Amino acid sequence: MAIEILMPALSPTMTEGTLARWLKKEGEAVSAGDVIAEIETDKATMEVEAVDEGILGRIFVPEGTEGVAVNAPIAVLVEEGEAVPEASGSAGAAPKKAEAPVGTDAVSTGTVADTSKAKPDVSEGGRVIASPLARRIARKAGLALETLNGSGPRGRIVRRDVEKALEAGSGKTVPAEKTTVSVAPPVDAGGVARVPHSSIRKVIARRLTEAKQSVPHFYVAMDIELDALLALRSQLNAASPSEGEGAFKLSVNDMLIKAVALALRVVPGVNVSFAENEMIQYEDVDISVAVSIPDGLITPIIRQADRKSLREISSEAKALIKKARSGKLRPEEFQGGTFSISNMGMFGVKEFSAIINPPQAGILAIAAGEKRAVVRGDQLAIATVMTATLSVDHRAVDGALGAEWLGALRDIVQNPYRLVV
Repeated sequence: MAIEILMPALSPTMTEGTLARWLKKEGEAVSAGDVIAEIETDKATMEVEAVDEGILGRIFVPEGTEGVAVNAPIAVLVEEGEAVPEASGSAGAAPKKAEAPVGTDAVSTGTVADTSKAKPDVSEGGRVIASPLARRIARKAGLALETLNGSGPRGRIVRRDVEKALEAGSGKTVPAEKTTVSVAPPVDAGGVARVPHSSIRKVIARRLTEAKQSVPHFYVAMDIELDALLALRSQLNAASPSEGEGAFKLSVNDMLIKAVALALRVVPGVNVSFAENEMIQYEDVDISVAVSIPDGLITPIIRQADRKSLREISSEAKALIKKARSGKLRPEEFQGGTFSISNMGMFGVKEFSAIINPPQAGILAIAAGEKRAVVRGDQLAIATVMTATLSVDHRAVDGALGAEWLGALRDIVQNPYRLVV
């Protein structure tokens, strides 16, 4: 009996993704648990395991195909000697493969979407069938969905249909709910390379823009002395076994993760999310740690960081960062944090502010520690100082509360023995 392999939903918010690579070929045997493909989601490239066994009879969706809807058939497993069926009708129109950006000559022709595609189905209530992402993009751009042609199942309008209409200048406009940022058309010049955006880069751009436009940011900065923390780190690392299961090597970032978590326990009003009719107060302190990856960044999470030892945080952080940079994070490892940290100290950055990751209400930007002159009493002294900048959602956190939290963090970092008791 033929078994269809469907496009998996690898996160609660995923509606479509890119089929990045097939790891099995047509005609190969597949066992339950075999990794058969790599799917590029809005966060990372993730492996897909087979849940059944058989022969990979046919691949319906080729490598590099963008906009593959969740639950769309991507391949089929058959028994040996069984006839290979065609894709079921639920697969709908085949998604387009990723293409390079169209040059200015092509844009100037005013090419519109293929009119042979079906007009979108309309529900009984007169509502055009479209994906949530397509609706959001169309709403921001002022496009009327009912004027577009859908390429999804049953004529459903998906993201690529809206983007194609925007590129071609087609589609009846409606008043936009939000002001959109105008982007100048590309200018061809010698030595210019046009690199297509990956799915991850597109999502990062969209989400950061939405966060900056929809969340009222404000910033509080404070200088924090690191000498006591650095001394404690040296003592703890020196006490570690040189090798074996109990060996560890703490980083400054490991200690700052714990310090941030304890400060959120001291001032829990920052460990919140703003909702339309209520404030959501989190009981757990789950710290999202910004990690640079080849095409952007991702934020693996240290769960209940306030309750973990420094050694546990260090071990977990190293494992998560390794998985993040190899694209192996599971959805539950990067979704659902309550507060974020972005550390650019290793690059020598003196000060910066970060963009909040909704629905979280805060993110801490950590700059490099450097030797500075400080005044203690009436005397000058030299100390290792870093500038920490807190970005908060002003709907959820007022200025005094943000300053109180940053002060609590400073007290913990400058009296770091609280990290080990």
